[in-house]
Amino acid sequence: MRARLIAAAFVLAAIGLMTCACTTQSGSASPQATVTVTAQPKHTVTAGPSGQPAAPAAPVAAAASAPAAAPPPAGCSTRYLGAKAGVSQGTADGTYVVLVFENLDNHPCTLYGYPGVAMDTGVPVTQVGLAAAEDPGTPRELVTLGPHGTASALLRIGNAAGYPPAACKPVSTQWLQVIPPNQSVPIYVGYTSQTCAKPVQILTVDAVRPGAGSS
Repeated sequence: MRARLIAAAFVLAAIGLMTCACTTQSGSASPQATVTVTAQPKHTVTAGPSGQPAAPAAPVAAAASAPAAAPPPAGCSTRYLGAKAGVSQGTADGTYVVLVFENLDNHPCTLYGYPGVAMDTGVPVTQVGLAAAEDPGTPRELVTLGPHGTASALLRIGNAAGYPPAACKPVSTQWLQVIPPNQSVPIYVGYTSQTCAKPVQILTVDAVRPGAGSS
């Protein structure tokens, strides 16, 4: 009986020691320090063709768009053009006459190419002979006429008296029928001359050039 009591006492003592140890460990535990970790941003590196990191791309500048060129003015209409015979000079093979065009409008316009020219007579006015041939030695160019600006074309009138009368049939004329380039309505310019009623090429005209021209 005594042995049982002593064994029970040992068991109780062991239980008490275990409880004390647990209580001491729990009560003496010091608080744990809190560590804050700041995440650094990751850089994405692209390898170049040689395996080395590629340089960062430079910003692309927006391309500046050039302003569109303004279209040229419209062609000069016969309605807003004046015409006259300018400087005239006679030679052994004929007469050279400068035909002068003037823009009568308050807006610019353009002339391009050769005018149509013929010699007329009578009432009503009637064309005599062939119209002027274009001289290919004077290429076309675009001529801009400002308000009251001028342009000109050189007309050559061959000497009708230099042809046999039967082949020419000379006729006196009082008008130059002038059709501005790319138009169909003529302007009649007073000019007395002589031409061939037969199909002889008496007239030759140059392309239009800027200014009032000269012979």
